[in-house]
Amino acid sequence: MLDLSKRRLRIAVIGLRGIPNVQGGVETHCQELYPRIARYGHKVTIFGRSGYVPNNDCDFEGVKIRSIPAPRKKSLEAIIHTTLAVIAVSAKKSDFDLLHIHAIGPSLLTPWARLAGLKVVVTNHGPDYDRQKWGRFAKFMLRLGEKLGAKYSNAIIAVSRHIKVIISEKYGVEAHYIPNGVIIPQHKPAGELLRRYGLSKKKYLLAVGRLVPEKGFHDLIEAFANMETDWKLVIAGDADHEDEYSRRLKGKGRSVPNVVMAGFIKGDALGELYSSAGLFVLPSYHEGLPLVLLEAMSYELPVLVSDIPANMELAEESETFPLGNVHALKHKVQLRLAKVSEGEDSVLATRKKKRLIEEFNWDKIAKDTIKVYQETVNL
Repeated sequence: MLDLSKRRLRIAVIGLRGIPNVQGGVETHCQELYPRIARYGHKVTIFGRSGYVPNNDCDFEGVKIRSIPAPRKKSLEAIIHTTLAVIAVSAKKSDFDLLHIHAIGPSLLTPWARLAGLKVVVTNHGPDYDRQKWGRFAKFMLRLGEKLGAKYSNAIIAVSRHIKVIISEKYGVEAHYIPNGVIIPQHKPAGELLRRYGLSKKKYLLAVGRLVPEKGFHDLIEAFANMETDWKLVIAGDADHEDEYSRRLKGKGRSVPNVVMAGFIKGDALGELYSSAGLFVLPSYHEGLPLVLLEAMSYELPVLVSDIPANMELAEESETFPLGNVHALKHKVQLRLAKVSEGEDSVLATRKKKRLIEEFNWDKIAKDTIKVYQETVNL
């Protein structure tokens, strides 16, 4: 049998907007994963979307990034880009050992890629058809993408245990559980960002994510607006495509005292926000396995999250509130703030940090993904 441990694999990657520093969970996942795979000696080419990556080919930490055209329209961007990317990979299939497709929307192209002679690995990052922004036809196509990705890929990866169960129960396919990961960070001192927004250390709530309905930030702002507190609320994130919801959310945020709509923040600035926050809140209606929650936990932040399955995989019951219940959210925030002030969460935070190191380690995740690749190529 061929010893694949010594073989340099050539991997094409599609389904993401691009890297580096592009907003989105899939993008963050890929930015951490593929440089590590490249460091293990494998050749990785990411086919990113024009508008998110440079038009000329470039390199990021050993990963080649190619730009493929994509219209900046949310209903067409992913499918047109994925189609063109599959054509590009198929035309040069002798240059690649396998194609890795991320997310269920792009997975619609799995059968076509297989017919073109490519070996395909799919990562299911979550049931995107639950996102509130999609209409009936889009939800149907996303469900179809989930099915085609499960049925026709050579191997499928689930980023959470509940996604693994969904794939098994719906399609009779056993997925590999390989979660999102997190880097245990160095805490950043309070600096310019906190001064700009008038924030005091450990005296603000933090929420991070795109300004889309399924993140539930409208519930959080409503709950905060009805609280009597000297804390502030910071929402760090923006919309990929400005729409009525994001405009309305920004307007609501600006109208409520002590709410800071900080926009998309990355790198050290985001680390500064995590380091000095007093409580992290994730009121999402939909997640795969939330990277922002992993990041908050890595900073040993107290957290409060909606009780959806993805969040429950990471949080304990005492750290949750009923999804969509603004009154319960307000009540739980107030209880959590009292506990934060009393310093009661240190033992829980330390226990959760230990779990992060053991289970959500990017180096382990990279090795597990390479193993899936090796098994796929050897089929």
